[in-house]
Amino acid sequence: MKAVVFDVETSGLSPQQGHRIIELGAVKVEQGRIVDEFCTLVNGGAAIDPRAQAVHGISSAMLRGQPRPEDVIPRFRDFIGRYSLVAHNAVFDTRFLRAEFALQGFALPNAVECTLLLSRRKLRLPDHRLETVYQYFFGELPPDAQPHRALDDARLAAQIWLKLKKV
Repeated sequence: MKAVVFDVETSGLSPQQGHRIIELGAVKVEQGRIVDEFCTLVNGGAAIDPRAQAVHGISSAMLRGQPRPEDVIPRFRDFIGRYSLVAHNAVFDTRFLRAEFALQGFALPNAVECTLLLSRRKLRLPDHRLETVYQYFFGELPPDAQPHRALDDARLAAQIWLKLKKV
């Protein structure tokens, strides 16, 4: 099993309204193990909606001096190669990723799998938020995990994905 499990944090809820990816995190999974990681803040120049900032805690000040999308997206494209992509709530994350790829003149032909949909199909839980599904399989979140930060969420989603493949 090979895949890149990714997560994005964004300046708002809709790329069609000018919201952008402000953090991109991903882990490359091969034979059931994380073998590589990618993580960066992204300064796309978009104002951060206060509701989005309340979720992920990323401020405009944190984005000052960070790489621009035109630098990040080609690097991420190289990182994912032809691997299948996996995300929790993939519709949301993939919509933003496709929008950022398009702004840089790239397509995103990779297959995409959603751990949210998989968990809804396979598990009876009160909700299927990333933290809930992780806790179902593993108990408490790792003590150093920062929910709603891209790399930590990608790591959690990767572990969930590996478990869901066995259920």
